[in-house]
Amino acid sequence: MSRKGILAAIIVLAGLVSAPAASAELQHPRQQWLRDSQAGLFLHWGMRTSPGYTSCSAWESAVTNGGWSPQYWVNEAKKVHAQYLVFASFHSRLGYATAWPSKVPGSCSTKRDFLGELIKAAGAQGVKVLVYMTDDPQWHQEGLSSGSWLNSSAYSAYKGRNVNITTRDGFGEFSYDRIVEVTQRYPQSEYPAMAGFWIDNDNAYWERNGLYERIRRDRPDLMLSNNNEDTPIMDTISNEQKTGMSPAYDYPQAVYTAAPRLIEACYKLPSSGAWWYSGSNSQVDYRLNIGRYITNSGSSVKSNMAETAMVNGRFPSNQEAYNNFLNGYLNQIWESIDGTEGGGYMYGGLKPGFWNDGAHGVTTVKKNNPNLHYIHVLTRPSGSTLRVRDNGYKVSRVTNLRTGAAVSFSQSGGTVTLTGVSNWDQYDTVFKVETTGREGIHSGVVLSATASASGRAASAAGDGNYLTYWDSNKTTPVSLNFDLGSAKRVQYVGINQREDSVSYARSATEQSARIRDYRVFVSNDGTNWGSPVKTGALPSHRGVQFIDIPATTARHVRVEIRNTHAASSDSTRYKRLRVDEAWIGSAYAAPVGMSSGQSPW
Repeated sequence: MSRKGILAAIIVLAGLVSAPAASAELQHPRQQWLRDSQAGLFLHWGMRTSPGYTSCSAWESAVTNGGWSPQYWVNEAKKVHAQYLVFASFHSRLGYATAWPSKVPGSCSTKRDFLGELIKAAGAQGVKVLVYMTDDPQWHQEGLSSGSWLNSSAYSAYKGRNVNITTRDGFGEFSYDRIVEVTQRYPQSEYPAMAGFWIDNDNAYWERNGLYERIRRDRPDLMLSNNNEDTPIMDTISNEQKTGMSPAYDYPQAVYTAAPRLIEACYKLPSSGAWWYSGSNSQVDYRLNIGRYITNSGSSVKSNMAETAMVNGRFPSNQEAYNNFLNGYLNQIWESIDGTEGGGYMYGGLKPGFWNDGAHGVTTVKKNNPNLHYIHVLTRPSGSTLRVRDNGYKVSRVTNLRTGAAVSFSQSGGTVTLTGVSNWDQYDTVFKVETTGREGIHSGVVLSATASASGRAASAAGDGNYLTYWDSNKTTPVSLNFDLGSAKRVQYVGINQREDSVSYARSATEQSARIRDYRVFVSNDGTNWGSPVKTGALPSHRGVQFIDIPATTARHVRVEIRNTHAASSDSTRYKRLRVDEAWIGSAYAAPVGMSSGQSPW
């Protein structure tokens, strides 16, 4: 199925899902602006912003007298090429402040409508706003010598009964009312840039009392994004401040949710300190954060970048300097990011990840032109040559995107090789790769398996639809069998495994569910298989993987998976195997002017 066909299938499926959702709505019109986005700017800003205030009115006065302007935040967001803002004042560790004139008593509420002003200013520049809401009262005394940031008496009087909002359930009721207030205070007709809520984890009171269902009913235009928990009714799952992967910038290695679900990576730009301004002017690691931005874009993951706004709203000078640099830096290569999806996944594209001689990076592919690709080299190879698996695309031209200079290349054996590269960028060398489409992939192949989970048959791995997948039902060894219908030339097996686990062992209970050891057999009758034609191991890497075999002619191909990467300590992923799509290559793509399988030499 073509990429347009895949997206059409997603939309059709989504049309069968009505609100309130019992399961994740993979595609809905309210999500489209985020699907078209690459990044957001996260703003933590409340009463405890340094120097910190215990009086709500004193904080508000300091903000206004300091010259706060919503336009500054919008301008800075546009510098880092963010298409949305997440506004966090009602934060558990920032004094539970609402930066709008709330009618729901119980914590700080300003007289000036800072949130409304921000939504208006953002909307005028085509930027969306998500409002942060916390689920957690446990920090209600932090930073105080006595007392609490929360006022149960005031809220109880408002409700006409006693409610202790310092308890989790009481706070759930209190925050429920504040969330509903926002939906009513900022209607779509007047505040079209008000795009939804960024929910920090979850609260049992919300779930019992149908908060999300109410939002879906009252404001179906609003997005719901959830931090750390992949809650089905939410539109997105956000992954907070993941670390430990190598290279350190390759954030998607820690992502465990499979597309086409909307996925966000949430991380701090300052190298040290809290999520909010605590008085320091922390350094910003340019290489780390540019790498995160690019690898997220190359994996269809949205970057939600946190900066530390001071009381007057401005960012410390090191963060302003980074924003100014990133603005010019991204402008030069924006065509390789804007309007693209991550390459090597469900949208096709060249193979990302670990390349030759220490090189590492991602690829992107244009949404409106599946034959136009970009290679982002974030860690350069030790020499002047770069080799990237071509995934069957027939390459016609390669240029350096920043300079426009033509790049020498050759193509054979399933790989496009760029040579004579001496001008490597310090952060991201981008090559524009023009192709004439894919070739050498067998169609009409029938897939079966020796084990499958109910409703997840092997045929789903060969239907061209990334909404379906084969699940081996935690069985290993297990075989995935390909019937080509008649004896045909066979050169390699291509596999897109489901990206629903991290790609490295984050802990003893969070590991990779990808194929490790395998054997490949071929047969003409489907009964007599003989000895394996290939034995090996696949790395625990994201994106498309390939198993090359000696060129042969056969009707049947069997890939026997001996085991996967997850250890028995990870009971969720141990022996779990899921494959979105798998295919048989008849021959490698050749440079333009040569036919598939013809030697270029």
